[in-house]
Amino acid sequence: MEPALSALMGASGPEGSESLLERAYTDAVARVDDADETRARILDAAYEQFCRMGIQRSTMEDVARRAGVSRITVYRRFATKDTLVEQVVRREFRRYFDRFLVEIRQAETAADRVVLGFVSSLRAIRGNPLIGGLIATEPDLLVASMVNDGGRTLATVRQFVAGQLRREQRAGHVSGDLDIDHVAEMMVRVSGSFLAIPSHLVDLDDDGQLTALARRFLVPMLEPPAAPEGTP
Repeated sequence: MEPALSALMGASGPEGSESLLERAYTDAVARVDDADETRARILDAAYEQFCRMGIQRSTMEDVARRAGVSRITVYRRFATKDTLVEQVVRREFRRYFDRFLVEIRQAETAADRVVLGFVSSLRAIRGNPLIGGLIATEPDLLVASMVNDGGRTLATVRQFVAGQLRREQRAGHVSGDLDIDHVAEMMVRVSGSFLAIPSHLVDLDDDGQLTALARRFLVPMLEPPAAPEGTP
């Protein structure tokens, strides 16, 4: 997988290090802001450039031109194109989490939070001009990235979801017997398949359908399996 696409899918960094997704979430919780106006302008220009022309076809020179700065100025802030792509994607994840953290306050139970996470993540990713645009215009590239990266992309997102479920477990909102890692794995694979493969049954633009789907199939995963009959 191309390094730029790896960043887009959130599977950046050496194994065991914090992913882009996790860093963006930390930034949102801590309300970290970028005080460097030139850096922010370059990120704005890069986002617009990538949305218009795609990541692969865009150069650092294109970004510099759109930002109204010199190429050297871009390279001083971002040593490589891959670094620039990572930071653009990280900011998009951060924007999603900013909205999510506001919306999640309305959810009263762990089940509500699972439903909200499922619906809002599909809506945010599909509606994002950069990430959703790649899914719409190059779905084969997305599927290939998910299949041919040795499972790193799914593992990154699964680790994040598992972390959220463990918070629910520590707070006593879900059973201590819940198999967190396998539940997170199944939730991520369900969401990933909807993103990567078009559905002729579920309208992914209908929040009502997605909510009903999550309540019917994802929420029951929060309950540990019942003990076999006859087990003391």
